Amino acid sequence: MEQFFQAVIEYISLWGYAAIVIGMALESACIPVPSELIFGFAGYLVYLGRLDFTLAVIAGVVGGLIGSVVAYYVGFYGGQPFIAKYGRYVLLSKRNVELAQKWFDHYGLKAVFISRLLPVVRTFISLPAGFAKVDFGKFIFYTALGSIPWTIGLIYAGKLLGENWQIINTIGHQASLIVAVGLAAIALYYYRRRHTKQTS
Repeated sequence: MEQFFQAVIEYISLWGYAAIVIGMALESACIPVPSELIFGFAGYLVYLGRLDFTLAVIAGVVGGLIGSVVAYYVGFYGGQPFIAKYGRYVLLSKRNVELAQKWFDHYGLKAVFISRLLPVVRTFISLPAGFAKVDFGKFIFYTALGSIPWTIGLIYAGKLLGENWQIINTIGHQASLIVAVGLAAIALYYYRRRHTKQTS
């Protein structure tokens, strides 16, 4: 696994934005390439001045959308029987797909947005959306809306950590919870601030 992580790092270092797009496309298409690694190292390259922060974010969101669309159409045309039969060949965990399905069953299309800030589910939520054949335009909208804060949060964290960017990869999926809590705290702050102004 360490060799795999090193290969991903070298690929991003060499190809920059294109590697971010491809890496995130694979991750969002349910291939086990950790976005924490991709975005953490991208943030480090921003810290070094080798990448532009805004372009890195755009590359991450575009890659995520591409992979999510692939997963959506696999679910749309293949359905659950296809995933059950062939998913293991691309290391697709049945348990993770079932977890994403539960989220989608509970929250519906909103789960496409919410799950982008959560570990595991964020990678697989496009499949149940495809199973349900939800409106494609709405699927794209919620996918992009959920991907943007996650992408910005991790790349910025990598930039802030600088030489210590690997902390993000070390804590793995827990980074999802940290980003989610941070964004929730920011949203609560601005909500209370606006509410205070309205009542004063």
